[in-house]
Amino acid sequence: MAKNRYTEDTGPSQRQLRVGELIRRTLSEVLMRGDVHDPDLNRMSITVGEVRTTPDLRIATVYVLPLGGKGKDEVLKLLARNKGELRTIIGRKAQLKYAPDLRFQLDMTFDQMDATRDMLAQASVRQDLERDDE
Repeated sequence: MAKNRYTEDTGPSQRQLRVGELIRRTLSEVLMRGDVHDPDLNRMSITVGEVRTTPDLRIATVYVLPLGGKGKDEVLKLLARNKGELRTIIGRKAQLKYAPDLRFQLDMTFDQMDATRDMLAQASVRQDLERDDE
């Protein structure tokens, strides 16, 4: 196996992390400014939580969530419909030699945090945690 390949054991390389963060910041700025020629997309407030790239940097998975969590399916459809233009803008603004193919998914991090918070608030779980502290 080649060096710096993403596996469960090693995780992403520094280059993957750096390019992913560059794409995330650029995409957030583009969506905030409304640089896309789609009025439906420009009227929505979208949070870009994370971008993960493949080891060869050819595919970027973008985790997004509409502000307030409403219209999740619509956001994914609008982003998919405009992914060619977004890819071009990102390649130009981020000055990447090769702009990756963009794939959009819902960012479920906030839902997972809420579920964890609810679980930790349960009386039986709090009792277990207090026993472990003793």
